[in-house]
Amino acid sequence: MLVDQTAPGQLKPFMVRSQLLERLAARTYQRAQVHLWRQPRVMERINGPWLNIAGRWLLGFCSNDYLGLAQHQQVITALRCAADTSVGAASAHMVCGHRREHAMLEETLAEWTGRERALLFSTGYMANIGVLQTLLQRGDLCVQDKLVHACLLDGARLSGAELKRYPHLDLAAAERQLQSRPGTCALLATDAVFSMDGDMAPLSELAALCTRERATLMVDDAHGLGVLGAQGAGSVIASGLAQNDVPILMATLGKALGCCGAFVAGSGALIEGLAQFARSFLYTTAMPPALAEAARIAVTVVRREPWRREKLRSLIKRFRAGAAALGLPLLPSASAIQPLLLGSARATLAAAKALELHGLLVGAIRPPTVPTGRARLRITLSALHSETDVDRLLDALALCKAVC
Repeated sequence: MLVDQTAPGQLKPFMVRSQLLERLAARTYQRAQVHLWRQPRVMERINGPWLNIAGRWLLGFCSNDYLGLAQHQQVITALRCAADTSVGAASAHMVCGHRREHAMLEETLAEWTGRERALLFSTGYMANIGVLQTLLQRGDLCVQDKLVHACLLDGARLSGAELKRYPHLDLAAAERQLQSRPGTCALLATDAVFSMDGDMAPLSELAALCTRERATLMVDDAHGLGVLGAQGAGSVIASGLAQNDVPILMATLGKALGCCGAFVAGSGALIEGLAQFARSFLYTTAMPPALAEAARIAVTVVRREPWRREKLRSLIKRFRAGAAALGLPLLPSASAIQPLLLGSARATLAAAKALELHGLLVGAIRPPTVPTGRARLRITLSALHSETDVDRLLDALALCKAVC
């Protein structure tokens, strides 16, 4: 039996002649029975924080476009102008895909983040897998926070290195794991801002730990770049750290920068080595040059318009104060990611549906994205929101409090 989607929330079984597909169908069907089945929504139009879905406008609180740059006119214009000559890159970077737009973006990103060089990847997933597969070998040690993004886990597993995961933000446990195999080549990888909890890693302490234990520190700053630090240069800069403290920096272009793709930044030796050996860089088509140009312009907007970061910080404070007054179970987070912990998948889905009835779209995050019993509404704020928008969300949460 293979499961076929026929309408939102419905699964229709039909027969197939494949044991593998039968097994996959059974897993899919089981996921639907325990309130974990997901499906993409089709957005017809977008206007600021408003999303038109199936002919209805909803006020969105689930986007990673933290600064509103995905709709910035200069970013859009840059993409259109660069696409006049070519849409796709046509090949991998090392064949004929590396264009002037790619090179200029890499130079801009390196200078912005205080690094010698930067290397573009098509996605953050490919960037993290490329770094870990290139640097780590069998017999090496990779230590990670338990809540890092899935691509860091996958990269470590694919590398063949021994993977050890410490309890979230537990520095003492991280130290014990690094010390468990003295003399071994070791890498410690962490998110800077954790994508589902919204809290931040203690980067200064982790950098000091890695220096003491002669380990290499890698930071995934997907949710910090553009939002934190001087000129929005990210979490590492905000922590007062430099390239020597955090030798490997990865960040994405599809969140606060509103574009698509990712990069790794660090020393010339790191970047040249990745360019020669990272399979997820070498064996894939380069990102469209027009997107690279749009991302470069987005960086210039971030640097010259600090009011976007300031407004976002103000909205975060307003929302957290209002949520505290309502007694809502928010997790501790000073970032744009504000998780409302509800526990069960059923309760989380019910709360999301109740908010949608009030014209609000909020992400219902359930296992396996988060651990069992830790389902939550993942509320995200953007500089596109107004104070009135935040107050409307708080009013709706107050009305839905019985469900939450």
